Amino acid sequence: MSELASVSSPVVDLAAVKTRQQAAWSTGNYAVVGTTLQIVGEQLCEALDLRAGSRVLDVAAGNGNATLAAARRWCDVTSTDYVSSLLESGRMRAQAEGHTIQFQKADAENLPFPDASFDVVMSTFGVMFTPDQDKAAAELARVCKPGGRIGLANWTPESFIGQLFKTIGKYVPPAPGVKSPALWGTKARLEELFGETAQEIHTTRREFAFRYLSPAHWIEVFRAYYGPLNKTFGALDAETQAGFTQDLLTLMESRNRSGDGTLVLPSEYLEVVIDRK
Repeated sequence: MSELASVSSPVVDLAAVKTRQQAAWSTGNYAVVGTTLQIVGEQLCEALDLRAGSRVLDVAAGNGNATLAAARRWCDVTSTDYVSSLLESGRMRAQAEGHTIQFQKADAENLPFPDASFDVVMSTFGVMFTPDQDKAAAELARVCKPGGRIGLANWTPESFIGQLFKTIGKYVPPAPGVKSPALWGTKARLEELFGETAQEIHTTRREFAFRYLSPAHWIEVFRAYYGPLNKTFGALDAETQAGFTQDLLTLMESRNRSGDGTLVLPSEYLEVVIDRK
């Protein structure tokens, strides 16, 4: 028995991982980056074929891209995230556009809503980062009514962002036992997460293009405002930061399609529409 225990995998403290993640996403100001992704929320709402008056929940909503897209289609929207400053940014955007939206702080792994509360539940580049993937997926399905839909936009493992997190992992290794967020961008993992609750899982491969003045400009913006990158740079000494920066530049240069010195960098993501049983 003791020999088996000695070689068994260590128990993952998912609560501690979540605390660190929340601190990372609270660092900088993700809204600066998040706003550039608005088109993804618009496309997801079209893929979900939203109907006016539908009850919609946006989970890990950030500063509200998909939230606003649904509100523009006259849906009854509740926007949630566990970073209060991002919810406040979404609230200000909604006010500027004249939308009435409920904003509520909430953990994607423990949503504070009754079963079958919403016609549509969605998340763009949000719920995929939860430490306990199975629990988060179960919560999305739980609060979605039978016959409703779950809509997701998830970076794929091969995408630029998928490779970005792989590069970050070389310098700041992730907690052992925590599954890669990019697995949400694979059909196989989605089947594992939603196979029991889904009538059908529809997936479409799409690309989002990051458009910046240059690769160096992208690093400047993301280092300042994108929590995971901000935290990574902060954990490294000057010499290691230089190596990390060079790895990022190499990754971007291999995928940059601008041809003119600016950055036009496509990153693949999986657009997912799940028909709930």
